[in-house]
Amino acid sequence: MIEGLRHGALGEEAVHLCVDIQELFGPASPWAVPWMEETLPVAAELAAAHVERTIFTRFIPPRTLDETVGTWRRYYEHWPQMLRETLDPAMLELRAPLRALVPPARQFDRMIYSPWVDGRLHQMLQQGGISTLIVTGGETDVCVMSTVFGAVDRGYRVVVVSDGVSSSADSGHDAAMTLYRGRLSHQIEVASRAEIEEAWRV
Repeated sequence: MIEGLRHGALGEEAVHLCVDIQELFGPASPWAVPWMEETLPVAAELAAAHVERTIFTRFIPPRTLDETVGTWRRYYEHWPQMLRETLDPAMLELRAPLRALVPPARQFDRMIYSPWVDGRLHQMLQQGGISTLIVTGGETDVCVMSTVFGAVDRGYRVVVVSDGVSSSADSGHDAAMTLYRGRLSHQIEVASRAEIEEAWRV
């Protein structure tokens, strides 16, 4: 398995894309990601050090079941309490201390796993001259994976922060990290926050 920043230092072309570290996945939620308590400080330190170069994504459930389509309807039939018509709006917010960083950090909302489908994120990044994404957040094997794969498809340099991603499933996290470090090692770099901070001097 390959680890580390193999393609040089990080600069103004990079942003920190922090995926879904929200109350929605905190301890009080049916969708709780217990590991997030360990990786939240890593994401927070990276965001605070590069606050103007951080984008926080948020997963926003539909308001009602009638707004869902296909297999999403079956999904929310299982989780009706997570529809916005019954969900406490505070559950959509970023976890503390991340929410205090917005602004100048930016926020990007979407209703599905991938942030790429409607083109808004790609346009935002291209307008800012961004070609490198440093990824933290959750879950490693769901929304992070969808974010990473979409970024690879669009030609971005992708760096997954090894101590800054988490999942509610150990097996899924381990499998995803093996994939990032192995099969996709030509297009994805995996590095610790400490190594990234050393190489990112903006």
